[in-house]
Amino acid sequence: MSAYLIIQATVRNWEKFTLYTQTVPPLIKKFGGEYIAMGAPELIEGHSAPKSVVISKWPNCAAAHAFWDSAEYAEAKKYREGTGEFNIMLIDGLSQTPLE
Repeated sequence: MSAYLIIQATVRNWEKFTLYTQTVPPLIKKFGGEYIAMGAPELIEGHSAPKSVVISKWPNCAAAHAFWDSAEYAEAKKYREGTGEFNIMLIDGLSQTPLE
């Protein structure tokens, strides 16, 4: 069953964060993930939205954790420190559509 890593981000220091954006995509690919959505969300209902949302798809939760817990990502994550606010969530995909 696929898993999805969802990141809500409000970046305040793009100059420093750029190093993170250059380092992470090859790691995501190396660990079996792929980006499926990225950008500023349109707020349809509610009071606020993050400045950007990134969604990556993984073969399963174990693959996403292998990436997240890797030594390579630990190094890359240093480039993100102090650059903004981030909420990171991991969720299982559906094994079947809700109406089946």
